[in-house]
Amino acid sequence: MPSDTPNVNSAFFEGQYKDLWRLFIPEELTRKELDFITSYFNLQPGSKILDIMCGYGRHSIGLARKGMNVTAIDNLNDYIEEIKKVGLAENLSLQTIQSDVLGFQASSRFDLALCMGNSLNFFNEGESMKLMKMVADSLHNSGYFLINTWSLAETVIKNFAEKSWSYEGNYKVLNDSVYLFNPTRIETEFIMIDEKGNTEVKQAIDYIFSYSEMQKMLNEAGFKIEKVYSIPGKKEFTVGEPRAYIVAKKV
Repeated sequence: MPSDTPNVNSAFFEGQYKDLWRLFIPEELTRKELDFITSYFNLQPGSKILDIMCGYGRHSIGLARKGMNVTAIDNLNDYIEEIKKVGLAENLSLQTIQSDVLGFQASSRFDLALCMGNSLNFFNEGESMKLMKMVADSLHNSGYFLINTWSLAETVIKNFAEKSWSYEGNYKVLNDSVYLFNPTRIETEFIMIDEKGNTEVKQAIDYIFSYSEMQKMLNEAGFKIEKVYSIPGKKEFTVGEPRAYIVAKKV
């Protein structure tokens, strides 16, 4: 990631967390998100979608299967190779790019860009502005940008816990977090223990922006917020809800 100090999130999905991430997101949630994305943005076969920080491709593959023309970007080669194999096997209109998203430059224009799974909050304010401007430059006029986050200040201030743990599949996951300022962020140590007792420790940073800060950044990048949902297409976001879906339109 272009910075004097490497972003610790760049390598976060390597190792055990690459597989753990699949366990955190229910398939039913992905299906509902895909239904919302298709209907709200009136997507048709051939619509051009940019999925940045696409992970293992739960949205990229799903939309390509609906006939969309999808470009999926992630910095983790394992994810990109996995998506590429599915695209080739199913003859999907699915282009994969292994790249640092902050250095990506689109060679064509898209109808919709996605940044799902709290990925935007991997970046500080300056990096987030760079990403948003890149997305705006990648969209057609009146194109849309959909951001899914659970790190709005209106969410995390109410729900923040210094310590937590859970079982995810065959893993035990322990989280030790601290809420810090200047810049506002949550730094977390994740301890992952598999069924054989193998342990892996990862550090992560989630940068925290309030709704108004997010709105200001989007406006400066050339967007206007159209809607913010907690349940996509059904319930508008209110303070304290666990996630937000921000619908921003290029203006």
